[in-house]
Amino acid sequence: MPKRWTAQEEKQKRAELVQLYVQDNLSIREIADQLGMSQGGVYDRLQRLGLPSLRVHKTGCNNVRQDIVVPRAYSIALAELVGALLGDGNITPTQVVMTIGKKDKYKQHIAVLMEKALGVRPSVCWSSRGDLSVYVGSTRLVRWFLDMGLVFNKVANQVGVPKWIMTSSSYMRAALRGLWDTDGSVYKLKFGCQMGFRNRSRPLLHDVREMLLKLGFHPSSVSGYSVYLTRRDELIRFAREVGFGNGKHLERFREFVLSRDMQVD
Repeated sequence: MPKRWTAQEEKQKRAELVQLYVQDNLSIREIADQLGMSQGGVYDRLQRLGLPSLRVHKTGCNNVRQDIVVPRAYSIALAELVGALLGDGNITPTQVVMTIGKKDKYKQHIAVLMEKALGVRPSVCWSSRGDLSVYVGSTRLVRWFLDMGLVFNKVANQVGVPKWIMTSSSYMRAALRGLWDTDGSVYKLKFGCQMGFRNRSRPLLHDVREMLLKLGFHPSSVSGYSVYLTRRDELIRFAREVGFGNGKHLERFREFVLSRDMQVD
C-alpha cells in the first residue's frame, strides 16, 4: 500500500503534476524521465491525485511520436540492430523491444545501438522477475520494421534476414554481430573451442549460414536448430571482422580461443 502523504506533500505533488502534465503538456514518459520515476508510477500518481488523463492532447498520442524519424537509408548500425531484434527482439503493435534478460553487460551497448540506428533514446524497464528490456514505442517505427520483413512472432512466422542485409559484406557482418550477441554462444570443447548460433526459425538459420559462407567462413550445415563454427583460425577471424557487442561473449572468446600472445579489441 502506498505511503500516506501529508496534506502539504499532496499539495506539492499535485502542483508538480499540474505544471508538468497540464501546463507544460508533457507526456507521461517525459514526466517519468524528468522525475526519475517509472511511467506506471507517474500514471498511478495521476490517478491517486484525481487528475484526469489528457492523452488525446499529447503530441505522442497513440504512440505517434514526434521525435521518431524513420531512417531514410540503411546503415551498419541498423543492420546490427535488425540482427539483434531477430535474436532477442520483439515487435509488438506499438513497440520495438530488445529483451536483454539478465545480460546486463549488453544493456549499454544495445541502448547506444538503438539510439544510433533510430535517432532516438530508448527507454529501459525491469520486469517483476528482474529481466531487463530496452524499447522504443512508436507505431510508425513498428510499421516500418514490418514492411522490412520483421514479424510479430518470429518462430510462428519463420522469419529470415531482410534481403537488403545480404547486399553488403558490411551489413552482413553487422547483422551477424547482432545475431550472435543475442542467440549465439562461445564455449570450450574437449579438444578445442566452438561458436554456435541457435534459433528456432529455420529460414533464419539458413540465412546465417549463407552469410557466413558469403564472408568466406566454413560453417556446419544446419543441425537441429543450430549452426556452428569450429575452425580456430575462423573463430579468430570472426572476432576480428564481425566482433562482439556482448561483453560476455568477448570474455569467453578470450578465455577459450585466444592464446596468451594474441588480443582482440
